[in-house]
Amino acid sequence: MIVDVDQAAPALEVVGLRVSVGGELLLHGLDLRVPAGARLALIGASGSGKSLTAGAVLGRLPPGATVTGSVRVAGVEVLGVPAARRSPSTRVAAVAQDPLAALNPLVTVGAQLATPLRRRAGLRATAVRVRSTELLVSVGLSDPERVLRSVAGELSGGQRQRVCIAIALASQAELLVADEPTTALDLVTQAQVVDVLRRHTRDTALLFITHDITVAAALCDHAAVLHEGNVVEAGPMTDLLMAPSSDHLRHLVRAARAVAA
Repeated sequence: MIVDVDQAAPALEVVGLRVSVGGELLLHGLDLRVPAGARLALIGASGSGKSLTAGAVLGRLPPGATVTGSVRVAGVEVLGVPAARRSPSTRVAAVAQDPLAALNPLVTVGAQLATPLRRRAGLRATAVRVRSTELLVSVGLSDPERVLRSVAGELSGGQRQRVCIAIALASQAELLVADEPTTALDLVTQAQVVDVLRRHTRDTALLFITHDITVAAALCDHAAVLHEGNVVEAGPMTDLLMAPSSDHLRHLVRAARAVAA
C-alpha cells in the first residue's frame, strides 16, 4: 500500500521494504511516500515494526538485519547506506524516544548543538552561539544560556526532548523522523513538544512514529497504520478516525475515545 499524500516529489519514498532479524520477517513489503513539507504519522503498537522502519530510513538497522526493497530520500537510494556515509542532501534528522540516551551525557548542550551548526550551516564562533540560543528559544526553552552550559543529566525530560529537536533542526535536513518522541513525557509536556514539532515542520517533511493515535491526530494530516509488519490502512487522518476500515484501527480509535471520555 503506497501512502501518497499528494503528487509532489517525495522527501521520502519507501517501496517494498522487507526486514528480517534473526531469520524472522518483521516488515512485509512496506510502502510509504511522504512529499516535501508533509506530516505523516506511522501508527502502531509495540512490535508492529515502527522502529525498524525508522531504522531503515535513518540508516540504523540492528546488526545482522537482512533488508530488501527501496528507501529513497530526496530521490536518492539510501537503503543499506549507514547514516555517516550518506551525502548531505540525503541525511535525515532524528528525534528519538529517549532523549537522555540520545544526548551525550558528558558533553554540554552548547557543544552538541555547535556540531551540526558548523558542519551543515557553516557557522563559526559567535554565529554558532547566537544561532544555538535562537534554536533553544524557538523550541520553548526560556533560559537558553543555562541550557547551553548544561549536560543532559541537569535537564528535565521535557527540556532534553526540546534540546533534541533543536539539534535536529540545526542539521537543516529536509526530512525529520521522530520515533515515539512523546512517550516518556507527561501530558502537558507532550502537548508542548507536539506544538514545537508542528511549528518547526511547516517546511520540513515529517515521519512521526507513535503508538498514540491521539497525539498523531494532533500533529499529522495523514497516517498509515502498521500491524505485524504490514500497513493495514492509510489515508487522510480525518477519514481514518471517522471511518476506520481495519479491525486494528477500530480498536485504536475506540481505546482513544474511551480515554478521552
